[in-house]
Amino acid sequence: MKSPELKFFASLEIEVDKPQEIGRSIHGERRLIPILGGKVIGENWKGEILPGGADYQLIISPRITHLDARYIIETDKGERIYIKNEAIRVASEELTQMIKEGKTVNPNDVYFRCSPKFETSAEEFQWITERMFIGIGIRKPSLVEINLFEVC
Repeated sequence: MKSPELKFFASLEIEVDKPQEIGRSIHGERRLIPILGGKVIGENWKGEILPGGADYQLIISPRITHLDARYIIETDKGERIYIKNEAIRVASEELTQMIKEGKTVNPNDVYFRCSPKFETSAEEFQWITERMFIGIGIRKPSLVEINLFEVC
């Protein structure tokens, strides 16, 4: 059995608003990050991220944050794709605090990986509902950049 290969699927630039802080709960520190919009560039397709999604974050320790983002892409042909993107972000306590404060950090010092799942009625994109994907991300003060890859 050979190891799986990765095939580029899309690059996303997700514009985000200021966090809505819920505070510490029994599971950790809760935050909601509203998604304002963004753009998507794929292999032979492009689209935009519609406003209205959100990233539901749980900072479970000073180093580890679990992310659960849900949003919609509208392709340049008007097709819509729903994404539920779960991720983990791990950084030092100092860098985690800087990210929370909206400061820029070196992305090489942060482990940010995701596993999106897709839903769509678009015939051209039905295949993405039948595949696994992984991604790598970078958090900037008002933007999240993610590259997604099909696991082949």
